[in-house]
Amino acid sequence: MAQATGGDSSVVRRINSAATLRALRGGEVLTVTALMEATGLSRPTVEGVVDGLLAEGLVVETTTAEGEDGSRPRGRPARRFRFHAEAGHLLGIDVGVHRIRVVLADLGGTIIGRAARTVEEGCEAEDRLERVRAAVSETLRRAQVSRNSLWGVGVGTPGIVDTEGVVTLSSAMPGWTGLDLGGRLGRSFSCPVQVENDANLAAIGERWKGVAVGSDDIVYVMAGLSPGAGSFINGRLHRGFGGAAGEIGALHLLGRQVTPENLLSTTGTPLPPLDEAAVGEVFRHAAEGDRTAGEAVDRFVQRLIHDVTALVLALDPEIVVIGGWAAGLADAVPPLTAELRRLCLRMPRVELSALGADGVALGAVRVALDRAEHRLFAVEHTGSARA
Repeated sequence: MAQATGGDSSVVRRINSAATLRALRGGEVLTVTALMEATGLSRPTVEGVVDGLLAEGLVVETTTAEGEDGSRPRGRPARRFRFHAEAGHLLGIDVGVHRIRVVLADLGGTIIGRAARTVEEGCEAEDRLERVRAAVSETLRRAQVSRNSLWGVGVGTPGIVDTEGVVTLSSAMPGWTGLDLGGRLGRSFSCPVQVENDANLAAIGERWKGVAVGSDDIVYVMAGLSPGAGSFINGRLHRGFGGAAGEIGALHLLGRQVTPENLLSTTGTPLPPLDEAAVGEVFRHAAEGDRTAGEAVDRFVQRLIHDVTALVLALDPEIVVIGGWAAGLADAVPPLTAELRRLCLRMPRVELSALGADGVALGAVRVALDRAEHRLFAVEHTGSARA
C-alpha cells in the first residue's frame, strides 16, 4: 500500500493507523519490519503509529519469542505486536419466544462467554426484558468482563423491526408490538444497541461462521410453525422498505388454507403458535415410525417447500440454509432439495444450518462487530477509537 501523503495530517495518521490495525487484525504477531511490508509504510511511520495504538490500548507488545531450541535470540530483540482484542467486547442477544440467549465476544470476534435462560411463551414484555438483563449480567459475571468494556450490543427478535430499533409488529410475544426495544435495552448500556429481526441475524451469522461463508446471495429460512427468512442479495442484507422482507409465514394465506398451528397437529387440536416442545415431539414420533406424526411432518415439509420455492424463484440465491428451532429439520432437507430441483429454474445449494441455537445471537455479535470495525478504521476518526 502506498504511503498517504499531503492533506490534513490527522487524516493521514488515521489512514496509516487503519492500515496497521488491519494488518494486525488477522491475529498474527508482527514485527515492525513485517508491518512495513504489510502496509507499505516507512519504519518511522510504523513506529509512530504503533506507539499511538499502544497508548490507545488497541495494540499490545508481546514478549520476545524463544528459538526452537529454547535459546534466546542474540542482539537486540525485535519488537513484536498484536491486536489487543481484549480491549473491548461485544454482546449478541437473542430474545426468543421460549429462550433468551446471550453470546459475548472480544473485538476479534472470538466467543468468550454464553448464557441462556428459558422464558414462558406468555411472559409479559417487562418480565421478558428483565430476564434479558439478568442473562446479560450472568454472562459478563462469568467471563469477568466489565460492562464498561462493551463496544456494541446486537439484539435479535421475532417480528418486523424498523431502523430505530422499534418492533413495529410481532404476534409471537405479548406486549412486543410497538415496543422500543432498542431504547429500552439501551438504558442498560453505554454503547450502541442495534436491534434486528431474528431471521435476518441468523442469515448474517450463517454468512459469518456457518455454511454460507463466502456467499453473497443467500436465503436463510428459520423453519417453524410460522417461518421467517433472511436474505442477502449481492452481498447486502435485504430488509425491504419497512423491514418486513422475509415474513413468509403469511404465505399460507395465498390459497393454502391450512393454518400453521394445524400443520403439525396429530390430535386434531391446533398446536399453540411456536410451541417448540410440541413440534419436537411430533418430529420425534415421526422418526420412530408413527404414521400420524409422519403425515404431520409431511404437511410441514410440503409447506416449507412451498415457502422456500417462492423465495428461490424470486431471488435466485446461491445457497438456501435451513435452520430454526424445530427438531428433526435434517430430515426435511432431502425432500426439500428434490422438490426444489423439480420446481426451480436453477437449483441452489441447500444446507442445514451449522450454527444451531446460537445462530441469531452470533449474527447479533457480527452486527455489533461491524459497527466496532467502522469505528476502528474510520478515516474521519478523531480522538480515542471509542469516541
